[in-house]
Amino acid sequence: MSDTSTPATDRRRWITLVVVGLAQLMVVLDATVVNIALPSAQADLGFSDGQRQWVITAYSLAFASLLLLGGRLSDLIGRKRTFVIGLIGFAVASALGGAAGSFELLVAARALQGMFGALLAPTALAVLTTTFTVPKERARAFGVFGAIAGAGGAVGLLLGGVLTETLDWRWNLYINVFIAAFALVGALVFIPRVTRTGPRPRLDVPGTLLVSGALFGLVFGFSNAETGGWDAPLTWGMLAGAAVLLTAFVVWQARAAHPLLPLSIVLDRNRGAAYLSVLIAGAGMFGIFLFVTYYLQLTLGYSPIQTGLSFLPMIGMLVLAAQLGTNLFVPRFGPKLMVPTGMTLGAIGMFSLTFLDASSTYAPHVLVPLMIIGFAMGTIMPASMQTATLGVDRQFAGVASAMVNTSQQVGGSIGTALLNTLAATAAADYLAAHAPVTEAVGVQAAITSYSTAYWWGAGFFAVGAVLSALLFRRRGDGLSLAQPPSAPADRVPEPVPVG
Repeated sequence: MSDTSTPATDRRRWITLVVVGLAQLMVVLDATVVNIALPSAQADLGFSDGQRQWVITAYSLAFASLLLLGGRLSDLIGRKRTFVIGLIGFAVASALGGAAGSFELLVAARALQGMFGALLAPTALAVLTTTFTVPKERARAFGVFGAIAGAGGAVGLLLGGVLTETLDWRWNLYINVFIAAFALVGALVFIPRVTRTGPRPRLDVPGTLLVSGALFGLVFGFSNAETGGWDAPLTWGMLAGAAVLLTAFVVWQARAAHPLLPLSIVLDRNRGAAYLSVLIAGAGMFGIFLFVTYYLQLTLGYSPIQTGLSFLPMIGMLVLAAQLGTNLFVPRFGPKLMVPTGMTLGAIGMFSLTFLDASSTYAPHVLVPLMIIGFAMGTIMPASMQTATLGVDRQFAGVASAMVNTSQQVGGSIGTALLNTLAATAAADYLAAHAPVTEAVGVQAAITSYSTAYWWGAGFFAVGAVLSALLFRRRGDGLSLAQPPSAPADRVPEPVPVG
């Protein structure tokens, strides 16, 4: 195909990458961009500390629970149409949230953002999967896309700090309208419609209800654990219900005539390893953003903008690693070597953060670990995302892509809840053992809690290194980035534009 492609079609493909990259950036950064704006929004709208978490949770609940449905809808009604609907809906929801005059309206707008984000994220990855089919071009495209997926949270922190300090907290939401407008024009002009061949598959309604309920319960349960504790009936009740629904979903998918998620997609050894790697990396990454942000602002006294700028070197290393990995190392060594290497680097970076104390400085004590972790994420994410969608039949590209986003979102929810709980327990234990509580004791208790989170984060990455080394196939054994599948049924065909 590369021999017969024209400069015009090449240019069209790369502009498509820019368009889907903008959409992915918007969705990923919105998971963190509001965090820094929360204190200002709380002062403006007058909601309590207990209510504050719902501004974050409403987005993640809607996003996580509807991702597989969003991915499947892109398969059924067309990726271009789904992508455009998602962009328009996300922009409208963002404008609604920016103009919110009450806490209730803000939370409702955030839930709407999550709902349309669940349409956008898997569709963007599916468009990329079916647009770039030449291995060399595919590697470059996924290097860019993986870097965006990994760095989006850090970009959100930076953007949130700048917008909150220079303009107003509402611009953390309004900014999406402008991003969506650019992406919408690009989508309408450059993303081709694809002609459907064969009968239109049906939507698996029972499977959709089961998995959406399971993901809702899973994310809600872990989110509630942060505030209500692990022994709260709502926490364990939601998690138990999620386990039951997830089991029922797996049983149903094995016998459904038109399954939402064919089990062969996740049971493929390489794809299963890729999804698990994204989940573990998501758990560790969200913890980094949270606790390093706390340390910089509360211990070192950084402003929101200074905090956001502090993550820039991490983003730079992530982008560098993503490009080196996808263009040079992954085609040569495959994910079996690259993903465990990234996980190991992540564990080393997390371990380095455990040495931070009240006298530490940004350079080198924070800077070096962040750069190591950035390089780690740039090594893990693109290789995992490529492998997760490689060889999937076109009719299931959307739902296979949705599993990538689902893994990252669920991993983030699990990591944030676990690390928050462990950190809070460590802080309480330190205060109890060092009475009377003085200001110095309080500062040290906070640092101890952060260190506990970093230790567990290092453990996440260490487990990920072992599992990915064991689970990924050797290069050339079955599906491989260096050796695309030869069977026609497994190959993702080139999209055929109409009109």
